[in-house]
Amino acid sequence: MIASFMLGFVGSFHCIGMCGPIALTLPVQHLTGSKKMAGILLYNAGRISAYSILGLVFGWLGKQLYLGGLQQWLSIIIGCLLLLVAALKYTGIRWTKGGHLPNAFTTKIKSLLGRLLQQQRFRTLYAIGFLNGLLPCGLVYLGIAGAIATGDVLKGMLFMAAFGAGTLPAMAGVTWFSHLISLTVRNKMRSMIPVVVSVMGILLILRGLNLGIPYISPTLMPHSEHVVENCCHKS
Repeated sequence: MIASFMLGFVGSFHCIGMCGPIALTLPVQHLTGSKKMAGILLYNAGRISAYSILGLVFGWLGKQLYLGGLQQWLSIIIGCLLLLVAALKYTGIRWTKGGHLPNAFTTKIKSLLGRLLQQQRFRTLYAIGFLNGLLPCGLVYLGIAGAIATGDVLKGMLFMAAFGAGTLPAMAGVTWFSHLISLTVRNKMRSMIPVVVSVMGILLILRGLNLGIPYISPTLMPHSEHVVENCCHKS
């Protein structure tokens, strides 16, 4: 969970550039004091809720792969993919041109988001945050990869919740202060993203190698043996 929190925290300085414009148009700029902070927290609670639901869904997917005996290979493959992403990020190589491909789901989300932003009402803040959390984002994809690798519904949800919590300080700060952190500092923080992604990748690879190292690479019991053991305990 620490790795997912750090991924969210460091990556949030990338989020400022991507989601900052939405944060700066929230209907809280005219508010002051505790009400403004409540609005900011409500918006970010919506984002974190969306991330948590994504973690639940993809944690369930990871569990199905675990039941199929593929958890270790999945962890190793995702770890290798994260190292590849970190290497591409470090070298500045882009693997896509022109960003994300449009699709019906994304178009619908953007349309709903636009309508809510136009209303400029306090009560829409949670929904705005929730919809924003569902928009395509490379950083969120990395979090989802980690949620799948947990192989568990609850752990997947908590993984993405920790990721969302990591983004909270920077996203709340940019809404409250508008220009809280200088461009130089943001660029330095962005340069740390490949490091955090690499650490996540290495941890996932070690986890999949089944080396018997407590907390880092615990011995994972094959699903068939796990079922037999449970039956023996019940009997």
